[in-house]
Amino acid sequence: MLRNREIRMYLLSVFVIISLAVGVTLFISREAMLLVIVLSIAFMAVTYRFTMWRYREIEQLSSYLQEISNGNYKLDVRDNREGELSLLKSQIYKVTKMLSEQGTHLEEDKQKLTDAISDISHQLKTPLTSMMVMADLLSDPRLSDDKRQEFTHNVQVQLERMEWLVSSLLKLSKIDAGTIQFKREPVSVPALVQAVTEPMLVPIDIKMQRLHITGEDDVTFEGDSKWTTEALINILKNCVEHTPEQGDLFIEFSENTLYTEIVIRDTGSGIAKQDVPYIFQRFYKGMNASEDSVGIGLAMAHSIITSQQGELIVRSERGAGTAFQIRFYKAIV
Repeated sequence: MLRNREIRMYLLSVFVIISLAVGVTLFISREAMLLVIVLSIAFMAVTYRFTMWRYREIEQLSSYLQEISNGNYKLDVRDNREGELSLLKSQIYKVTKMLSEQGTHLEEDKQKLTDAISDISHQLKTPLTSMMVMADLLSDPRLSDDKRQEFTHNVQVQLERMEWLVSSLLKLSKIDAGTIQFKREPVSVPALVQAVTEPMLVPIDIKMQRLHITGEDDVTFEGDSKWTTEALINILKNCVEHTPEQGDLFIEFSENTLYTEIVIRDTGSGIAKQDVPYIFQRFYKGMNASEDSVGIGLAMAHSIITSQQGELIVRSERGAGTAFQIRFYKAIV
């Protein structure tokens, strides 16, 4: 305790005051001098005890902060009493909890980054291997022109697949990391549906499917038009792929006081019951998944919609079709 400068100054000041008091009372009476000495000793004892207690508390807080700096966030220094010292303990405890939560989030972000890098390298492995094989075959001077053209086309397809894959995974990683700021602006649902269907008209026409769109012209919601368009394209693309030729596709939208709802459904093969709980998981491939599917489209759609506080529900029946129900609520509860 004596190593603290303020304590040494305090003791020196008290010693000077007591000496003066004793000196003055020496000229008054012997009894007065003894009384001053006794009271001074009692005052010094009380002050010593109190100061010792206070510095032990400070030392405990110092040890506690040292534990926190070492990464131990489980200590609880609160004593549930009143006073400035107890208030300081409560504030330190709040900071400790905040650091603990931030540490948890950092660990989660680190794990997500690791998973994303692992996913990207794993998904790129197959097309890279395929292109290496094609490159070896193309280097053969005896290769016919037809085969050379076929292999070149295959390499181009794999390159396009890799470009789409990397682009999609980067978008998913940004959404997971929370680095994408989704806009909150009025979105016209009829205009949104038009933007969603335009890039899918050719695949729909090739399979001779029928697209039915139902909804009022004034239906709107608050969200990000660009990202929601991408999410709905992925959902509609999934419906087109799993609906047979001459099948039917439906896009229905409506609005009430609670939410705006968009339903995209098909008359396709449906999703197996055991696949439904996992259909929005990244890289999940259900029983009916095509060979080219990597399980990213629906995962991205789900991330985009839920990141805007929306809701995406899937209902499916084998042989009858699948319905994707998207809701954007008017108020966030």
